[in-house]
Amino acid sequence: MHLVFRYSTLVICLLLLFNSIALTQTDSTLQQQIESLTKFNENLEHRLDVLEKNIDDVLWFQRVGDVAFIDKVFMTGPPKWKEIDTTDPAFGNPVKFWSYVFIPKDIDFNKKYPLLVFPHGGVHSNFSTYYTHIIRELIYQQYIVVAAEYRGSTGYGKDHYEKIDYGGREIEDVDSSRKYMLDNYEFIDPERVGLIGWSHGGLISLMNIFKYPQNYKVAFAGVPVSDLITRLNYMDEDYRELYSADYHIGQTPEENPDEYKRRSPAWNVDKLQTPLLIHTNTNDEDVRFIEVEVLLKALQDVNKDFQYEIFQDLPGGHSFDRQDTKLALTIRLKIYKFIAAYLNPQKQFNSVKEIRKAVYR
Repeated sequence: MHLVFRYSTLVICLLLLFNSIALTQTDSTLQQQIESLTKFNENLEHRLDVLEKNIDDVLWFQRVGDVAFIDKVFMTGPPKWKEIDTTDPAFGNPVKFWSYVFIPKDIDFNKKYPLLVFPHGGVHSNFSTYYTHIIRELIYQQYIVVAAEYRGSTGYGKDHYEKIDYGGREIEDVDSSRKYMLDNYEFIDPERVGLIGWSHGGLISLMNIFKYPQNYKVAFAGVPVSDLITRLNYMDEDYRELYSADYHIGQTPEENPDEYKRRSPAWNVDKLQTPLLIHTNTNDEDVRFIEVEVLLKALQDVNKDFQYEIFQDLPGGHSFDRQDTKLALTIRLKIYKFIAAYLNPQKQFNSVKEIRKAVYR
């Protein structure tokens, strides 16, 4: 009887052990499957972004091809910032990226025309047909336009996505697109180059005129990301993780505030030399007014000469002056007049009615 009890106990223990091992293997297998599916999903998202970008490229020709020659050119910017060897600034492989080129079909190629450098917005985004009517408006005025798909842009795979360098070497990518245009198109006037950008594109415009004031005659920054420390304090954790990712900055603002200041216009205002116009909207749900206000006050504190306008709770919030409404066109007309005063395009708009007649047929 005692032996039977001991045998039964041993069998039960062995069964429990085997069951525990089976459960452990099942849990391990399940975890591996979850990790595999997560990786597959991440890769699939990038592949879908590539597909979406290819489709949108076709739409560019359909929507703007009647008034502009459109090209997409391959160029290089500096190496990734984390590859830089302090003893050799040229260490690392140049980052390769694409840029859109828009050239009006009605220009005289024996004359000189102004260039507008147009960085897109978004932490991870791209230059899409969202900007169709703005491009048509610029083309009518006979601006040459270049729009860089700088490091971190979507639609070019995971590798380009993870090269992101917000407020860092993306600035040089955008300036490289300017240089490319001057090197390759003799009908561009190097003395008439400007910047126009909204949101993150506004940050890039600001940082470019701060870093390369000799390269730009004028700049417009709409609802610009202005201070990353302020910004990340009011954004959610998912947004914050885009910056602290290992392949990006790799640290939070709390861990390395100086790095975030280096990448923020509000902490670089002493470098302003270029004529500048800033627009912001008090009900902006993305780049909140409190953030742009930090920039405006910083510029005023160092007695910089610039123009700005604060719009009160206009419809559209973050996109208030990029919509295709009459109100948005009225505001864009102000932007175009400001830029034209320094770049002197062949054609200029004097009224919203002119814009409607010329572009919205």
